[in-house]
Amino acid sequence: MLQTLRRAGGSLVMTVPKAFIEQNNLQDGSQVELSLEGHRMTIDAPTKRRYKLDALLAEMPAGKLPMVEGWDDMKPAGLEVL
Repeated sequence: MLQTLRRAGGSLVMTVPKAFIEQNNLQDGSQVELSLEGHRMTIDAPTKRRYKLDALLAEMPAGKLPMVEGWDDMKPAGLEVL
């Protein structure tokens, strides 16, 4: 795909194809990673890491889960169901 560079202030800019934007769920303000290798530039759209509770708890030291003093006595802060 051939792109034309345009001047914007002191920089040169190019547009990102709509198909790439849709494929990677990008929007205004999204961040992408540029890699330079010689005369080649690669654009990667990092995926958001999805965490699972079981995996996070497995990383905790055995028997040393963090405790918050007074947790059971705290009043609801939102729409918690007790």
